[in-house]
Amino acid sequence: MIVPTGKTVETSWKNVCEGRSGVGRITRFDASSLQTQIAAEVKDFDPEDYVEKKDVKKMDLFIHYAIAAAEMAVRDARLEIGEENGHRVGVIVGTGLGGLPTIEKYHKVLLDRGPGRITPFFIPMLIANLASGQIAMRFGAKGPNTCVVTACATGAHCIGDSARAIQYGDADVIIAGGTEANLTPLCVAGFNVMKALSVRNDEPERASRPFDRDRDGFVVAEGAGVVILEELEHARKRGAPQIYGELIGYGYNGDAYHITAPAPEGDGAARCMEMALADARISPEEVDHINAHGTSTTLNDITETQAIKRVFKDHAGKIPISSTKSMTGHLLGGAGSVEAIFSILAIRDGIVPPTINLENPDPECDLDYVPHKAREVKVDIVLSNAFGFGGTNAVLIFRRFNE
Repeated sequence: MIVPTGKTVETSWKNVCEGRSGVGRITRFDASSLQTQIAAEVKDFDPEDYVEKKDVKKMDLFIHYAIAAAEMAVRDARLEIGEENGHRVGVIVGTGLGGLPTIEKYHKVLLDRGPGRITPFFIPMLIANLASGQIAMRFGAKGPNTCVVTACATGAHCIGDSARAIQYGDADVIIAGGTEANLTPLCVAGFNVMKALSVRNDEPERASRPFDRDRDGFVVAEGAGVVILEELEHARKRGAPQIYGELIGYGYNGDAYHITAPAPEGDGAARCMEMALADARISPEEVDHINAHGTSTTLNDITETQAIKRVFKDHAGKIPISSTKSMTGHLLGGAGSVEAIFSILAIRDGIVPPTINLENPDPECDLDYVPHKAREVKVDIVLSNAFGFGGTNAVLIFRRFNE
């Protein structure tokens, strides 16, 4: 992963477990005229570490992040892709907004310098499916190649859809995840007029505060998270170095309610969690930990709490629940896959990350949201929530792999 809390999985996970925020003042552009002047930026990222210099300017930043995360994931899995197996390896990596920085940049070029100054790479730089396309070309992955675009549920949908493709027999391995690079004046201004973003500009690290009474919106973030999903026998046969966990449940549905607001009492989210539990063939009481969508917005935090109570009933208050967005900010299209990775690492290490800045819990958010400090807990099964604008929902369930 490439995220505001670290440019590698282990660095980011360490910082998240230690409760370190990746939020700060915006440095990518002059934000002085905007209501929100804070964001969770990826610091000191050099795309030339992963992309040849001559190709860097042919891709938007969201593609750079996706390639970097995919490179790390493929290397970690020791996955070799060649002529013999390339047609059985797929890529499903999505994004929420695509190449917004490229659109803004070249719109200005068009106005200031005319159409002849637009690069011929303009369209391939910005369209959403080119993250998957560029990754596939880089590794020779000739299997299923698609792109999910479902706002803040994108990364989770990509992982779930990849699992289904493997179950259907369409591939043995899929490089799956989500990516986003949206820190532009237009993006921030757009969310501002919706009253969606925090304006706690003088206290950036305290701005993302899910389930806290004093929250005032989410913090926009950037980055990517990618996993290698593989059919078990295929992984065993090739001698995969480590199996971090097993994806056992996937639910996806829609609220059919509102373009931005979640359905009352978390109806869609609750049904989606129930779908995932049914797919996993487990009872609610078997879930040891939940990585919440937890955006730090009033409506989401309350309705997610209501949904969890509806699904888990008496067990709801016994489950340690974390919002890692309190540290990473909200990666939009990349959030679901990054949080899936954190869920898997919670199983691996027996650590439930904290929800920082939870100083005055909202009375309507009265579950165990693991405030301030990480907690050592034996974790065998984790549920990860991802909900997006348009009422689109995705839930993933991971289990400790046991031979």
